[in-house]
Amino acid sequence: MNWLPIALATALLTATSDALTKAYLKPLATIRMAIGRVIAPIFFLAPLLFYTGFPHLDSTFWKTLLVLLPLETSALLLYMKALRVSPLSLTLPFLAFTPAFMILTGALILGEHLKAAGIAGIMLIVSGSYTLYLPSLRHGLTEPIRAMFREQGSILMLAVAFIYSITSVLGKLAIQHSNPTFFASFYFIIHGVFATCVLALIFRTNPKEVLERCPKGVLFVGLAQSAMVISHMWAISLAPAAYMIAVKRTSVLFGVLIGCLFFKEPGIGFRLLGAALMVAGVFLICLG
Repeated sequence: MNWLPIALATALLTATSDALTKAYLKPLATIRMAIGRVIAPIFFLAPLLFYTGFPHLDSTFWKTLLVLLPLETSALLLYMKALRVSPLSLTLPFLAFTPAFMILTGALILGEHLKAAGIAGIMLIVSGSYTLYLPSLRHGLTEPIRAMFREQGSILMLAVAFIYSITSVLGKLAIQHSNPTFFASFYFIIHGVFATCVLALIFRTNPKEVLERCPKGVLFVGLAQSAMVISHMWAISLAPAAYMIAVKRTSVLFGVLIGCLFFKEPGIGFRLLGAALMVAGVFLICLG
């Protein structure tokens, strides 16, 4: 079976989930928005978890999970804040920095050698982020950089990308000590429960209020997130992981298109070009 259409569907579902989150959950405060985002898929993925069954889980798996959960919850809050305060076309593309950060941290921490494809990929991602703000170039050569730092959502998503560069490595370790099919459904469920409980206790928020105020939003986001997980697992089982992940990152392009077409965000030309450069950089890193 051809894995490419399934991987592209995963990318589209990823962007769709973000768009639905922004459209339906944005009226909520950031904390309630985060709870709505993570609680939604639980209802749909629980049956899948029982179908896949539980493999033997060793101490490494559980220790990794203990580190993953607070990091992912922190990234979740930053992610939701970014979606609330800034356009999709100026936030989602910065997720492309995740593989760039992974290359840099590998070089700094593990002493890994940078490959030519990796360096070229990082340069493309950086140039793409500059291109997103190219209309402000008329005010000076450094103005696109300054404009990026003035856009709160871009900086927040850059922080998310950095956290994801850590959790991606930890997630791979957890998968090695379980299996991909189990981990995909189990992790979404356990993180949903963990994040909901922690945020509800710390910020004294009742998750029931989220379900009552935005039942349609929770339903739609849950469906999109769950479908994305299933298509992800399906595609990754058919294709080399690097290829599939590279294609999945085209969600950045879908996000820009959705933002401009459905949310009427301006500057589709420069933003689409910038996102395309960033995706090309991801391809170089993943496939190099």
